[in-house]
Amino acid sequence: MTEKVLYEQDGAIVTITLNDPGMRNPISEAEMVEGIVSAIERLNEDGSVRVAILTGAGSAFSSGGDLRKMQQDFGPRAEKPALTPRYYKFGIQRIPLAFEKLDVPIIAAVNGPAIGAGLDLACMCDMRIASESARFAESFVKVGIVPGDGGAWLLPRVVGFSKACEMAFTGDMLNAAEALACGLVSRVVPDAELLDAARALAGRIAVNPPYAVRMAKRLLMEGRHTRLDTLLEMSGAMQALTHATADHREAVNAFLEKRKPSFTGE
Repeated sequence: MTEKVLYEQDGAIVTITLNDPGMRNPISEAEMVEGIVSAIERLNEDGSVRVAILTGAGSAFSSGGDLRKMQQDFGPRAEKPALTPRYYKFGIQRIPLAFEKLDVPIIAAVNGPAIGAGLDLACMCDMRIASESARFAESFVKVGIVPGDGGAWLLPRVVGFSKACEMAFTGDMLNAAEALACGLVSRVVPDAELLDAARALAGRIAVNPPYAVRMAKRLLMEGRHTRLDTLLEMSGAMQALTHATADHREAVNAFLEKRKPSFTGE
């Protein structure tokens, strides 16, 4: 794990923090990409983790790409354009692919600007809570490029096709209230309350049977692009697995006995 990505576990909840506040947490360079991918893979492999929170250190969630690095790359990118797809494939595009495999629910706690790839990173998460000072922009067009990190796939699934087009074609900035209105985030809270709100939501998820939560997430993820009949078959197979768990028996018994359940992940 790199120092640019912090990984902290408290019980069943993990907080991942992008930790390059001086540069406003850009995510396009190799060290940050590796740190994010490693953190997501670690989450997925750890059965003790039931939910995660992703946030940024300092005043920004993520500024996306590093414009200074883009300026340095003007010459090489123009001279050898065939190398750019490889740069993306083995760089930032590893992040959405890692998120696509993640079965652990993850909440983006957007503490400030989420710009370009930073906005797309927030869209890779399952839920988004924003502080009042959060700002959002699909701003690639403003610097003469297109979303190279999967934003054209992610953003329409969060805000709908029309709003995604508006954001991508204008590059306009949305404030937190506008983000709430279009469904980009589910809640806006005062800056000082952001992490507490994210932890409270994480806690409400973490109390549930972890296998059932992970399988529910997988079904929701697959439902974005799978035919209904295929998803129904997958649902039946996963239901067979959940019915065989000790947590399912505990949930039913606790309900009938009018007591609080205790789930062990078995």
